[in-house]
Amino acid sequence: MRRHVAGCALFWMVLLTEPAGAADWTRFRGPQGLGMSREVDLPAQWSAEENVVWRTALPGLGTSSPITVGNRVYLTCYSGYGIEPNRGAQENLLRHLVCLDRQSGEIQWTKDFAPAFPESNYEGGNSSWHGYSSSTPTTDGNHLFVFFGASGVFCLDLDGNQRWHAEVGDRTHRWGSATSPLLYEDLVIINASVESQSLVALHKETGEEVWRTGGIQRSWNTPNFVELEDGRVELVVSIQKSVLGLEPRTGEQLWHCDGIPTYVCPSIITHQGIVFASGGRGKQFVMAIQPGGRGDVTESHRLWVTEKGSNVSSPVFHQGFIYCANDRRGIAFCFNAETGEVVYEERLKPRPGVIYASATVADGKIYYVSQHEGIYVVAAKPEFELLHRNRLGEDTSRTNAGVVISGGQLLIRNDRYLYCIGHP
Repeated sequence: MRRHVAGCALFWMVLLTEPAGAADWTRFRGPQGLGMSREVDLPAQWSAEENVVWRTALPGLGTSSPITVGNRVYLTCYSGYGIEPNRGAQENLLRHLVCLDRQSGEIQWTKDFAPAFPESNYEGGNSSWHGYSSSTPTTDGNHLFVFFGASGVFCLDLDGNQRWHAEVGDRTHRWGSATSPLLYEDLVIINASVESQSLVALHKETGEEVWRTGGIQRSWNTPNFVELEDGRVELVVSIQKSVLGLEPRTGEQLWHCDGIPTYVCPSIITHQGIVFASGGRGKQFVMAIQPGGRGDVTESHRLWVTEKGSNVSSPVFHQGFIYCANDRRGIAFCFNAETGEVVYEERLKPRPGVIYASATVADGKIYYVSQHEGIYVVAAKPEFELLHRNRLGEDTSRTNAGVVISGGQLLIRNDRYLYCIGHP
């Protein structure tokens, strides 16, 4: 299944360049959706007493990631239902958007959102690991865009005043809704696979629907963009059995490629003109695709496929290699991004249990977040080296959000607290 593309100058250019970082962490997995930052001098070791700059108790649970805008942090939570040990009544479910001061961690305000019923029923198992607040907010620096599944998309200003609300579908799933908003020019793009089996683009200023593309099957991942050599941009999303390339202004499907055979959780990552998709229940896959084709590009543009990887957490790219951690087996992988060759396959110790959060790479470190066993910091190099395993004392609350990089510090959220980790 593996195919080399020899003598491709573009691919070598891809491997030798890195995208620039940004001061604000503006959406799921950072400014470019890649789970990476150029910031340096970041902490590799901490505990409940060491390197904790501040800790803030949250008004509810959640698995979404925080974002930062200047001196503010925003994140979502839920309360009232689906909380162990008592599940409660669905009519008591509330979602919350929380604004915190970036320097002190003090909560500035909280806005509550009553859901549209019926919501997905809490059933334990995957539902308990997922929850009702899994979509990370997105910002353009002036507005916040928040997605709450069948309850719709909300646009607010930075002080929490609602500008508009739009629905993208009313279906639910026992695994809940997880995708995060994506901005392109004057559009807010939503993967509403659960809610309507669609990708939906809304006008950023009004919330009016601009385009809708159907056939988005069993896709729990956030789409991303890839820039072609000629400067054109394509929207790429991974769905069951296929990876799709679309025109972001119209939603027109440009190409499709054989993809992950099961439902898909990991988000696409890209690097200077190459698309990397991963996922798969039971058997996992990682693959590389050259965008820019038309129609079925499986034979012409799929560069390689490797049968390893993770079913849930998204990978990262760093200096010619792709890194990820398997969600169940506690194995860290490193792949050669040119060929798909497995460079290493090493078990994290002590065993991490479940890893659903997506990886983050910065400052020569990869941060893998386990649900209950802490955060594993691995050297970002093609030789496996576990630098530290960090736990926050007795706080072993469910943690499904990836590490956020902001101002030389790490923001880590779990079901109880938002932590800011940094050097003294």
